[in-house]
Amino acid sequence: MRIIGRPVIGRVAIIFLLALALRPGLVLAGDAAVPVAVDAVVVEPLSQTVPVLGRFVARQSGAVAALVGGPVAEVLVEVGDRVRAQDVLVRLATDVSEGNRNLRAAELREKEAALATAQAQARLSDMELARLESLKNSAAFSQARYEDKRAEVARFRSSVVEAEAAIARARANLDLAELDVRRSEIRAPYGGVVVTLHTVDGAYVTTGAPVATLVNDEDLEIEADVSADRLAGVTPGREIAGYLEGGVSFPVVVRAVVPTENALTHTRPVRFTPNLDQAGQRRFATDQSVTVLLPIGEDRDVVTVHKDAVVVRGGNSVTFVVVDGKAEPRPVTLGEAVGGRFEVLDGLVPGDLVVVRGNERLRPGQPVTYEGMPPAPGGNG
Repeated sequence: MRIIGRPVIGRVAIIFLLALALRPGLVLAGDAAVPVAVDAVVVEPLSQTVPVLGRFVARQSGAVAALVGGPVAEVLVEVGDRVRAQDVLVRLATDVSEGNRNLRAAELREKEAALATAQAQARLSDMELARLESLKNSAAFSQARYEDKRAEVARFRSSVVEAEAAIARARANLDLAELDVRRSEIRAPYGGVVVTLHTVDGAYVTTGAPVATLVNDEDLEIEADVSADRLAGVTPGREIAGYLEGGVSFPVVVRAVVPTENALTHTRPVRFTPNLDQAGQRRFATDQSVTVLLPIGEDRDVVTVHKDAVVVRGGNSVTFVVVDGKAEPRPVTLGEAVGGRFEVLDGLVPGDLVVVRGNERLRPGQPVTYEGMPPAPGGNG
């Protein structure tokens, strides 16, 4: 009986030891520390957003109009040309306007001559009046002649004033005539690109008629139609993200919410100022599509954990927190995704070190080691 009993007891002991070794969560004496990677639980702002499709719009665009009428002598630009402010786009014939300017200049000279004559007459009349006044105490003084001379002096002085007014009127007419000559060169009011031409050489344009349409593609904004119930987080000055096709991201700032609403779609236009220097692209086009991540509420600070720290066991979200060099399982309740992290509603606090690599087969209480790990107290470093 003793010979048979010893092997049976040996087999039972081996099976018991294997069961202990394979039992989940049981740490045996002498387990070696497992190398892992860790990450800290942090507090960061959470902004909930929704993508909204917008478009680039030019702050300066429209038709350039002729300020005077006349035949077109020369069109100096073509569609697609880039122009600077005050570049000449179209030149009108100036023979009529220059002739009118010369006529106004002659009228001004005529009025100046009339003024000189009136001034000479006024001076002569003043001298004769002064001579008569010197004879007041003599027998040669005539009161009637003196009164006539005073009236004459007043008349000549009035003629000087009239001549001066005529000169001012003639000078104003000359200025207008010169302005018409200058306006015969239709210039770009701002820099941009010619997108449409409305006239050709030899055509006749009237005052106010369009000659070319410009778009300033270097001063663009973004406009998006936003549902009225999503405007709570859209406040002027708030910075959000914009995306071009291909995923290129750049910051945009809310400039204004336009107080007009589409009765059919219940949307309002919102204008954004983009920082295109960070878009990695130098030229943009009006009506080019762009996506803005519209905030749907105010930012709030949340506790977050790296997504790789979360493992699912038994249908529950679990993380392994490193405490005194050992991995301790910690069930967590998660909220919104924040980039590559999850919001933590319960189970972790800021500053906790959680395992983000090597956590798939960790057992509770298993020793771990990681880069930058402080030495154990009393160790040799």
